[in-house]
Amino acid sequence: MTIEYRLPQQRSLRTSLPGPRSAELTERRRKVVGAGVGSSVPVYVADADGGVILDVDGNSLIDLGSGIAVTSVGASDSAVVEAVREQAGRFTHTCFMVTPYEGYIEVAERLAELTPGDHPKRTVLFNSGAEAVENAVKIARSATGRDAVVVFDHAYHGRTNLTMALTAKNQPYKNGFGPFAPEVYRMPMSYPFREGLGYDGTPITGDQAARRAITLIEKQIGADNVAAIVIEPIQGEGGFIVPAPGFLPALAGWARDHGVVFVADEVQTGFARTGNWFACEDENVVPDLMTLAKGIAGGLPLAAVTGRADLVDAVHPGGLGGTYGGNPVACAAALATLDRMRDLDLPERARHIADVALPRLRALADELDIVGEVRGRGAMLAIEFVMPGSRDPNPVATAAIAATALAQGVVLLTCGTYGNVIRLLPPLVIPDELLVDALDVLEDAVRGAAGAEGLVR
Repeated sequence: MTIEYRLPQQRSLRTSLPGPRSAELTERRRKVVGAGVGSSVPVYVADADGGVILDVDGNSLIDLGSGIAVTSVGASDSAVVEAVREQAGRFTHTCFMVTPYEGYIEVAERLAELTPGDHPKRTVLFNSGAEAVENAVKIARSATGRDAVVVFDHAYHGRTNLTMALTAKNQPYKNGFGPFAPEVYRMPMSYPFREGLGYDGTPITGDQAARRAITLIEKQIGADNVAAIVIEPIQGEGGFIVPAPGFLPALAGWARDHGVVFVADEVQTGFARTGNWFACEDENVVPDLMTLAKGIAGGLPLAAVTGRADLVDAVHPGGLGGTYGGNPVACAAALATLDRMRDLDLPERARHIADVALPRLRALADELDIVGEVRGRGAMLAIEFVMPGSRDPNPVATAAIAATALAQGVVLLTCGTYGNVIRLLPPLVIPDELLVDALDVLEDAVRGAAGAEGLVR
């Protein structure tokens, strides 16, 4: 992989974090930015490139978050920047619903080629992952004439009214914002680390977990009332939960047999992140509809619903769209981003990142009983932290590890229903040397938390 970086790809701290300029910006922020908008890291960005973030105090931090899986090709890839500059120089907006343009069509053509399945496909473009999920539900309801939507425990699908109903976790996403949209039904997820045992004492398989969910669907809702099953192939905010093999194919098969639209929410898993173009390809699942966003456009706001032509075309003209959906500058960025992903073979690069990181993380799990499980696929990896001698969540240690790593110049994100998971989402273009440096810092932070009084007892 040959990439030219603008910024030195190294960790370098000139101040403690946050530095004085970041502290000053925090004070300005408090006076004008709503308190409901939080930030995981108290430093402010001046520049970013490859695997580093340069803050306003001159500190160079290693980025293991990618803006939550968005800047997979880096935050300022030269080809993406040039495509944005060229398109913005011609026109920034006309609204595709008023005077359309070729870029929207080109993005739809590329998604038809990339997404699983050789059936005829249609795409509609939006601004965010939540918008895509909401419109996938609209499409499924319109096409089937049914109302019920099935989602799963630990799921995250967005912050709009409907997607809050689809999302499992109350705090901070739902608390105080109800009432929520009706006809949403939550089923148990396959969560191998936290599954009980079957009657014979063996772990619950993916097929068994699927049958458990299907039985509840049929009993509580009725198959003929279900418009859609919406599921993340690997759950994101819920804790990077990888379902047991067979879970997704069994659900997809049941949906197909009963005329239920199977929607794969690949907002976080999509576009080379997990070592395939899309996570559902790992078990050869072909969804009816896919929701896509985050990594699609190199950091510009763009999202999509792509899927079976007969489903998407079931919606009446004018029933889908939005003023900014498929903005021409975002479309240009997406086309350049997809070209870079292909030319750099970023699916293979994600697998390489896993080859570098997983042995070290698994060695930590063998060494320290604070580490409950290491899991994930490609460059979507997670460490779940527990109280020693149990599987009880350990969110205190998790937060301490993230804070310790940040103080050393490594940006980590936490997640999980119980707040006890650290997720690794590095840019797929991160140099090996930088990744290894970040893993060194992470290992030291985990060992420090494991030995700290009051954190693990």
